Amino acid sequence: MVAVRNGLIAALDVGTHKVCCFIARVQDDGTPRIVGIGHQLARGMRNGSVVDMEELETSIRAAVDAAEEMAGERVRAVVVNVSGGLPGSANVRVEVAMNGHPVNEADIRRMLDHGRAHHESPDRELIHAIPVDYTIDGNEGIKDPRGMFGDRLGVAIHVISATVGPVRNLASVVNRCHLDIEARVVSPYAAGLACLVDDEKELGVTCIDMGAGTTSIAVFLAGQLIHTDLIPVGGAHVTSDIARGLSTPLAQAERMKTLYGSAIPTPSDDREILKVPLVGEDEDGASNQVPRSMLIQVIQPRLEETFELVRTRLEQGGFDKMAGRRVVLTGGASQMQGARDLAGLVLDKQVRLGRPVGLQGLPEATAGPAFSVCAGLIRYALVHGAAAPRGRRAAIGGGGEEGSAWGRLGSWLKRNF
Repeated sequence: MVAVRNGLIAALDVGTHKVCCFIARVQDDGTPRIVGIGHQLARGMRNGSVVDMEELETSIRAAVDAAEEMAGERVRAVVVNVSGGLPGSANVRVEVAMNGHPVNEADIRRMLDHGRAHHESPDRELIHAIPVDYTIDGNEGIKDPRGMFGDRLGVAIHVISATVGPVRNLASVVNRCHLDIEARVVSPYAAGLACLVDDEKELGVTCIDMGAGTTSIAVFLAGQLIHTDLIPVGGAHVTSDIARGLSTPLAQAERMKTLYGSAIPTPSDDREILKVPLVGEDEDGASNQVPRSMLIQVIQPRLEETFELVRTRLEQGGFDKMAGRRVVLTGGASQMQGARDLAGLVLDKQVRLGRPVGLQGLPEATAGPAFSVCAGLIRYALVHGAAAPRGRRAAIGGGGEEGSAWGRLGSWLKRNF
């Protein structure tokens, strides 16, 4: 359970391109209001993993200091995202004997502890253990088993873990900033919490978080996160492709991508001429004149490859059909012109652009897709900081016909457990 200290929640999103800190105050009605924001260019990160601890420490300190100054408060602990270490999913089913007595909190705790123990590995660190479905004597779709009678209590647990090294390196840098880590949340889970509406999570949706160094996937169904995956390709790879393809500095490549880039060509692209500074030349030195179509010819294949990799991963896990035809794109790289349309073509799904919802006090400048993960960390802390009994928070329930979200979830559980 996340401790909400003095009514404050601090979230720290450490990404490949930026470090962002939100500080929120929980109001009397239980809703969070953002009171402090700080973000800095991330240094010392590559593809979601720490490569220079000192530089990353400087970036984190600057972002947190800015948020604290704006909020007029000091924070001692943060909820932090995990995007490195190749986070991945596994499914575990656990059963314990009840001997006829009613299910109590200790039974649920014992069962979840068994599930966590099943996934202990020397090279993987547990990030989440999320109960997906409870059963009593084989009866599925139980929302809250406490107080029920039966001989055997079972649970299907969605376990998310990451390789030990990157996770502990990030924790070490955060601790060097004199901050405790209250909780860790994988980035696509946080992005989904920030961007998705309840109906999407209930009926089935895939949230794709397109960051600078990674593209991560979260599949929700029947209100629960049932699958996560990560692809080590992001917006920074597009920038690198532009820099190499047009022989221009990385800073100029990023600028061109932001101002003129698109994933979908148009008839006017050949007529629009761009000035491209060359690597090694002075600012006013030699430059090339290229049509905008050449820039798009560099960008489009990389984004097509990214979405094709997403489609392949979903098909391999059996989630392509199960999650329905709804996709939500978020993350900084999703803002590129035409990315939404290209995703719809490659994935053959209905796609919308996701941005944080339900947070008061969030300025327009930080209310876009690039800040979804940080906003989702606030929502995670709010839910898991509530005074709810352990086990109840993550319980899901329902019933229904085979064609419903619960029916599809039941079919998936039978295949995967």
